[in-house]
Amino acid sequence: METGRRRYDSSLSKSVAPELCSGVSLFWGDVMDTATKKVTTAEIFARKKSRKPGTGGPQGRFKSEGTSGNGHTPRKIAAVTAYDYTFARLVDAAGVDVILVGDSLGMVMMGLPNTVGVTMEDMLHYTKSVARAKPRALLVADLPFLSYHGNVDKALSNAGRFLQEAGAEAVKLEGGVLVAETIRTLVGANIPVMGHVGLTPQAVHRFGGFKVQGRGADAEQVFEDAVAVAGAGAFSIVLEGIPAKLAERITEAVHIPTIGIGAGPHCDGQILVLQDLLGLYEDITPKFAKVYAPLGRQVREAISQYVDEVAAGVFPTDAHSFS
Repeated sequence: METGRRRYDSSLSKSVAPELCSGVSLFWGDVMDTATKKVTTAEIFARKKSRKPGTGGPQGRFKSEGTSGNGHTPRKIAAVTAYDYTFARLVDAAGVDVILVGDSLGMVMMGLPNTVGVTMEDMLHYTKSVARAKPRALLVADLPFLSYHGNVDKALSNAGRFLQEAGAEAVKLEGGVLVAETIRTLVGANIPVMGHVGLTPQAVHRFGGFKVQGRGADAEQVFEDAVAVAGAGAFSIVLEGIPAKLAERITEAVHIPTIGIGAGPHCDGQILVLQDLLGLYEDITPKFAKVYAPLGRQVREAISQYVDEVAAGVFPTDAHSFS
């Protein structure tokens, strides 16, 4: 993904007006308090557990550090991936805040070894499927590898397609300092952006595999990347595969919500790949993933029973037949 690094100017995070960080300029609604209302980028931005006074929007909506605008500590953000209409409906009905159509679909849906081979057309296809479920949750789509690098106009065009053609409400992109200007351009065009730093899967070949980042000398770079993303106007940021203490430091330093995956308990929210959460993807079992239901085993058992019943002539019965 990124082939080199340059030092980050710490003034970057101070150069962006806080109202840009919602990804929807100058619109700030009240924090939603019911599960029936549509989740927006503004609400996700408002779910920061600790924000200094004056950084909650143009009117300084957040009255005190550590609380939301209504004086209550915000509920943590629960996000999950989904890639098709059926699961999008189930996930949304369960009450998640964010549905991410992640380029992880390359691995769990397409059988690829990593996310590098995922294309724009792949992502648009799956995003459209999820959008047809009309989720209450905020719908975010990943910009795939090479769709936003090297040319800001190309990034703007590709990101715009997700909103115009596929029904996404925000895009996610990987990287920090080196993509800050791209984030700023997208946000300036009213395309909300979720950032992603740490273990960025599109950089798997540069990392030499899916390895935890920020354990050594690169910790400061991960931190600077996160600050750069926040300063560029992203409304939230995914922290993946980094030590919990580093994630805590970033969460305390940036004014946008952090969403962790393999980043410990101190983030403002968490995200998991649906297939990991449900035990459906058994090729890799990440340490950070909790299996909430062993559906892989249950699916095999159910289909095995179906095969046996068909072979034995037990299915279908009269109850499953037409007269």
